[in-house]
Order: sequence, then C-alpha cells, then structure tokens
Amino acid sequence: MDKILIIDDNPAICAALTLLLELHDYQVVSCHQPKDAINIVSYQHIALVIQDMNFQRDTTSGEEGQTLFYQLRELNPDLPIILITAWTQLAMAVALVKNGAADYLAKPWDDDKLLLTIKNLLELKELSQQNKQLNAQNKQLDQQLNKQQQEQQQALADFNLCGLIYGSHAMQQLLLLCKQVAAAEIPVLISGPNGAGKEKIAQILQANSTRQQQPFIKVNVGALPVDLMEAELFGAEVGAYTGLTKKRIGRFEAADSGTLFLDEIAELPLSGQVKLLRVLQTGEFERLGSHQSQKVNVRVISATNGNLPELIKAGKFREDLFYRLNVIELSLPALSQRSDDILPLVQHFIGCNKSDISTELATTLLAHTWSGNVRELENACQRAKLLSAGAPLTAEHFGLKISRQPVEAEQIKHELSSKQGSKESSMSYEPSKTEIEQALMQHQGVISHVAKQFGLSRQALYRRLHKYGISS
Repeated sequence: MDKILIIDDNPAICAALTLLLELHDYQVVSCHQPKDAINIVSYQHIALVIQDMNFQRDTTSGEEGQTLFYQLRELNPDLPIILITAWTQLAMAVALVKNGAADYLAKPWDDDKLLLTIKNLLELKELSQQNKQLNAQNKQLDQQLNKQQQEQQQALADFNLCGLIYGSHAMQQLLLLCKQVAAAEIPVLISGPNGAGKEKIAQILQANSTRQQQPFIKVNVGALPVDLMEAELFGAEVGAYTGLTKKRIGRFEAADSGTLFLDEIAELPLSGQVKLLRVLQTGEFERLGSHQSQKVNVRVISATNGNLPELIKAGKFREDLFYRLNVIELSLPALSQRSDDILPLVQHFIGCNKSDISTELATTLLAHTWSGNVRELENACQRAKLLSAGAPLTAEHFGLKISRQPVEAEQIKHELSSKQGSKESSMSYEPSKTEIEQALMQHQGVISHVAKQFGLSRQALYRRLHKYGISS
C-alpha cells in the first residue's frame, strides 16, 4: 500500500485529505510543520507528498512551501510532490513544477481531480523506477559483455590472425572457435558465401596449427578442369593422359606432412570424391595411371559456398565424405551479417583513420548490401583510394549512391538482443550528437529506450556516447 504524506498547518485539511485517501486504500501520514515532514521523509518510505505552501497563519508568501519543497527534493529527488496553493502563490507553484514538482492544485481542491493526479503520479513513479532498474540491469549486462569481450580479445592476443581485420562480435566468436580447432589434427569444413574470407580462415588455422612450418597447399577445386581434376589432386604417371611426358606430383603429395586447403569442395566430381574419401580414411591414394599406393599425412581443410546437405539429397555429393570433411564446421557469416567489420576494413584497405569517414559516408557504407562480401568491399576501397587522390572520401568515390535511409544494425548485438529476448529492428539510423542528447532527456536517460528509438543496440549506442563525449 502506497504511503502518502500530507503536510498542512491546518488540522482540518489534514483530516479531510486523510479521510479521502484512506477511503481509496492509501496509507496516510500527516504533519503540520516542515521540520516534522523532513523527519518523516528521512526515515519512512513515502510514495508521494501533498504539501501546503504556508505554515504560519500570518504568512501568505509561499516561501516556506518553496523551502520545504527543495529540502524534500534534496532528500529524495524522485519523490512526487503535489502543491496545494492559494491563488496568490500560483506563479510560485508553477515555477516549482518546472523545477521538478509533480503538480499543483488550487484551494479548494476537487477530490476527483486530486485522486486522478495521485493515481497517475504513482503509476508514473512506478514506471520510472522500473525503467531505472532496467537501465541499471542493461548497464550491468553491457559491462559484463564488455568484460567478456575484453577477456576474449585477450585470449586471442597470442593467436596469429594473419592480418585479419575485424570488429564484430560474430567474427570474434568464430576466431575463438578457430583457436580451439587449429591445433587439432582433424578435418575442418569452412562454409560461407563467396568473397567472405574462407581462405583467410584456412590460413589462420594453418598458421596456428602444429603444421605451421610445413607446406600449406591451396587449390580451388571449382577452377580445375574436370578431366584434369584427379591428376591435379592425386598426381599422374607419364602417359596417363595425352601430352603428359613426365610424372606429375599431385596436391596431396605436395602437401605431405602439411595442410591442404580444398576450396569449392562441392565442385569435386563423384569419382574424385571416392579417392578423397579414401585419403581421409587411410592416408593412401594412387596417381592417375598407377596402381602403386602412395601414403601421405595431410590435414584437409575444405570450404564451400554451396549447400552440401542439399547436394547429398540430389545424389551429387557423398554423404560419407561429407561427415569425414565436416568433423568441425566453421560458418563464416556474410559481410552484411557482421556490419561492425565494414568500417574497420575500409580504414585498413584505404589506410585512413576513423575521422576520415564522415557520418554520411559511414551511413552509406553500412547501408550497402555488399553482396560480394569482403572482396567487393576491397575493390570499392581500391577505387575510392584511387579516385579520391587524397581528397575527403565520398560515397561517389566508392561507386555508391548517398544513403540517408536507415542502415542495417550491427549483428554482435543481435547477440545482445537475443539475451534480452528483444526483437529490435534490424534497421538503424545514424543519429547526431544533438539528437542523442535530446533523446536522453526525453527518455530520462534510459539507454534501452534511446537505443530503440534509433534502432541501435545498447552497445552501439554506448559507442556513440563515447564518440561524442556524452555522459549517460
């Protein structure tokens, strides 16, 4: 039950208000002097105060009420205070409302209006408290996530990233998995769209493996002629096919004791799949045109942008080979799904600073779909570097149209929003410093509400607060 404090030097008014409020299930405590009110608010849980403006019969200035108001606000800045005033103090009451008083009512008051005001103020106070609790929880969660990310970054400090540039939570999680997998002597399948960086992930696995000093042989299976694919992979003896005048060493033999990276593995024909399966099972194979078995010790890392389970259903890929290759799968998201990587990559490819990328340009870069992934972004950056010739970068330099539309929100955070059960919009707007400050005032500093207004995650909003030097 909410406890309401009534402060009035007239006992009749205290009695009338007490009766009215108790009839409506409020707990009431009353007093007649400001000093008593200060003691009550100091030591009791008061939900709302109704106070008079004068406490001496010969005083009508309202100064006593004004002094009491500021004393109560100092004790509890969130305490709702309703001022009951005569018309002579109306201007002062209005001024106090602007300074934080919840409302004022003129004497004689209207019971229904007073009860409605009390109900609304208590509900608003409860909502405000819930928002503060939620904001505190959100900040605590953000701090925990920040700490976790820092610990994860520290965990990657001694991990050879082979020059990989990233800024997204999704890539950080993938790299942590890479760290666990790299030293293991097991096949790895890297899945993801073309141009996303599958070969770079394979390179990172090799560089951090026990085979890092051994050969790292890369072959794009999709680029090999079908009739020469087996010879390329497994080698061929003289005369195995027309024009072959000397023994050909295959990629497996070249990679012996090291790592073989088979890109576009889905393009391997069924005949080649049978031989690959045998190598994975026994470490043995025969060169084309030979019946003599060769034995190698090779770790196979494969990659595909295709849907291997669908190819298995269609009879185009062996299921037993799929399970041999897919002991561990590393799924590399498209660049559009890890947009936190875009701006760091732009800075890396162009060799510029963050300050060289305007808000308008950043909005445009983040709004672009980058269907060609990192490869497309790198090409666009090379174009921009050439065309800008040292001048300020613009969207036109990248071959893009200026976008002022909402941009795709950062995906590390759909990690956050999933923890909160949130369904935040996947589109966000790049707000200015003034807009963020206005939104903070509008939402009383509740970060989650401000972030939702702009379609940002809380983590993204905190970065902008730090960028603009705004205290939350």
